[in-house]
Order: sequence, then C-alpha cells, then structure tokens
Amino acid sequence: MAHPLYPPGSGVAPPEVLKSLSGLEFMQRMVAGALPPPPIAITLDFHVVAVERGVVTFEGRPGANVYNPLGLIHGGYAATLLDSCMGCAVMTHVEAGMGYVTLELKVSYLRAMTHTTGAVRAIGRALHVGRRSGFAEGEIVDASGRRIAHGTTTCLVYPL
Repeated sequence: MAHPLYPPGSGVAPPEVLKSLSGLEFMQRMVAGALPPPPIAITLDFHVVAVERGVVTFEGRPGANVYNPLGLIHGGYAATLLDSCMGCAVMTHVEAGMGYVTLELKVSYLRAMTHTTGAVRAIGRALHVGRRSGFAEGEIVDASGRRIAHGTTTCLVYPL
C-alpha cells in the first residue's frame, strides 16, 4: 500500500526504506541510482556524484532559469546546494532509524554565478556528528576549482 505522503513517482523514498538503512547506505544507494533523487534536485538540476563517510559531492549546472532580477544565479541556488551537500555529509554518519534536519545554515558568497559558469561542484564535509547534533562545512567550486561559495551548518540528529 502506498504511503499517502510519499506517493509512487514522487521521488521521495518511503519512510520504511529510510528507517531501514544507515545514512551512508541510503546515500550510496542514491548515487548508484537504486533510490530516486529528491524532487528539489530535479527542479534545480543537480545530482549526487560521490559519497563516502563524512564527504558528499553534488554537481549542478546553474541555468538562466534560476536567475535573480540582476541577471545572476540566485543566491538560493548556492544555499540549496550547500545545504544539501553539508546535510548529506552529516547523514553519512547517522545509524539506521535516525535522520537529521538543518538547524542553522550560513553561506558566504565569494563570486557570482551565471549560466556561463558551467558545471559546479558542492562538496560537503562533516566536521563532527554526535548522538544529537552534527556540524559540517561545504564549498562550491567551478570547473577550474575556483571557490564560488562557502558554508557551514548545524544539524539536529533525531530518531525517524
């Protein structure tokens, strides 16, 4: 029977799947294509490309569809990539039956992005994950390795 909050084709893994896997296993299955990407990744055209314990990398190609009124990629695009990679880095440390949620997010924008920036990578690194909280940092870099944005996060770790 389908879960009412997670209908088939929604792109959201059912709670019983999430509860049965450690965060690392969940992320490894997503990068392998065994689990669907979340809808936000489809909407903003980014995907997970690498997962290891404590480090998660996303890749995206910002387009004119996420421009702000000044003709630059909206800061929310970078914030979403950083929130995703840093939170998922924390997730790789949580055991089965546990989840996380962002409590605090800080983003520093170092250079502007446009649709000509090309592919960018968002790399999140867990700094410390305990029983109730996790801390991570992340960066977005362009194809030349130039840093575009930097972020930090605090996450609450909780039972699902």
